[in-house]
Amino acid sequence: DERLTCKDSHLATPTGLFAIFAFATCGGYSGQLRVSVDCINKSDSNLSIAINFAYPFRLNRVEFDVPMCEGRRQERLYLIGDFSSSAEFFVTIAVFSFLYSLLATVVYIFFQNKYSENNRGPLIDFIVTVVFSFMWLVSSSAWAKGLSDVKAATDPDEVVLLMSACKVQTNKCSSVYGPRWSGLNTSVVFGYLNFVLWAGNIWFVFKETGWHKGVIHTTSVHKLMSYETKSCVFVINISIF
Repeated sequence: DERLTCKDSHLATPTGLFAIFAFATCGGYSGQLRVSVDCINKSDSNLSIAINFAYPFRLNRVEFDVPMCEGRRQERLYLIGDFSSSAEFFVTIAVFSFLYSLLATVVYIFFQNKYSENNRGPLIDFIVTVVFSFMWLVSSSAWAKGLSDVKAATDPDEVVLLMSACKVQTNKCSSVYGPRWSGLNTSVVFGYLNFVLWAGNIWFVFKETGWHKGVIHTTSVHKLMSYETKSCVFVINISIF
């Protein structure tokens, strides 16, 4: 059915699938960094301090113990920053986007006649599509900035600066390895792809609304009136001659 294919923008484009990819790559992330503290007294050293963190990136709650290079004494430290708001906002938009795409697909397939009965269905669909397009742009931009801040806060070279033992020149502190960011970088890409897909759907959904049909009807009437006027003038001219 050509009409169904045109109207069914949520089926024709993988909005639901890309929404799954977006919240899976962000919401399912967990990372780790390792640093080392090499004390002048080797027995106090710890050359592999693991620091684990995950979504929703409340880093100020991530604690880890490090040696103070003063006998067996250790200090408990925390990472800096809480970036949960942008991450949770991004994942929330992805979840609701997926649910709406699923609902729209069901309506298009099983309730096609009801959807087409009046203009309410297409209008609601159009408004929701515009809103989701805007929200994907906002949430993806916010999460891109949040991710940049997360990367800075979990940079091993920055983390070692929090340790009191590392402020003593005789002790050596260094990075063992940092977190892998490929998954989170991908989530940002999927976020902007979702924006493009939803924005592209706006035109297809708009075509089903009364606004678009009203414009087409008005244009057709104007063309018909113009044609009839020209015909009348032509007939009059023939009569005169």
